Amino acid sequence: MDKIFVIAEIGINHNGNILLAKKLIDVAVRCGCDAVKFQKRDIYTVYTKKYLSEPRESPWGTTQLDQKKGLEFDYESYLEIDKYCKLKDINWFASAWDIKSLEFLDKFRLKYQKVASAMITHNEFLNAVADRKKHTFISTGMSTIEDIDNAVEIFKKKKCDFELMHSVSTYPADEKDLNLNMILALKKRYNCKVGYSGHEPSVSPSLVACSLGANSLERHVTLDRASYGSDQSASLEETGLSALVGSVRKIKSILGNGEKTFLEKEKKVAKKLRYWE
Repeated sequence: MDKIFVIAEIGINHNGNILLAKKLIDVAVRCGCDAVKFQKRDIYTVYTKKYLSEPRESPWGTTQLDQKKGLEFDYESYLEIDKYCKLKDINWFASAWDIKSLEFLDKFRLKYQKVASAMITHNEFLNAVADRKKHTFISTGMSTIEDIDNAVEIFKKKKCDFELMHSVSTYPADEKDLNLNMILALKKRYNCKVGYSGHEPSVSPSLVACSLGANSLERHVTLDRASYGSDQSASLEETGLSALVGSVRKIKSILGNGEKTFLEKEKKVAKKLRYWE
């Protein structure tokens, strides 16, 4: 088993505040994560004018438009994030939710890219992502096996390195719905790396996923699960994330190589207990 690649999903939990985003990056660094991930949307592409005009109370105003604009970082903010992550020696990337946002992210030399579960059925978008030939994490929530077949075919045809991520797109996810054996099923069907993107409030399913052979793990991170935002309750605070990453890093050594060994330590015990030898 290779080292499990741990992604701290900041997403939109920064609530449009660059200082909060930096604090969340700091949490990811302290917890030993390999990368942080954000989300990028062109709100006028992703949402209809009718939807954006609908009422919604938020810290930024009284309409959906106010809320969506309040959650989006501009180029200067991402430039600051880029510099800060380099300073902290941690990778960052983002899941684009439309082609304009994908082109926006081209302004930064990112090593990774992400297809969110919502985008797995958007063929034009999938082709555009695959054209960039970067290692791509593809979340498989709210999809059918045929949807995944189609996405895999596109990435293989384009010869773009990818990794599927089993996911259940409810926030927070109910543990009885997680179906973690899909990690094994996806590996068998596609002969590729498979990770796990979890949205449950606890840490134990993530440990089970990694024990089943997940190559990567993505979990939402927050400073306070009671904060404003749709993803906060499905996120981990620093204490939980730190405990999770610490446990994940032990899995490889705990699982071992599967070959039966009579340890020298055991021989000393056997000498005491096997009175007939």
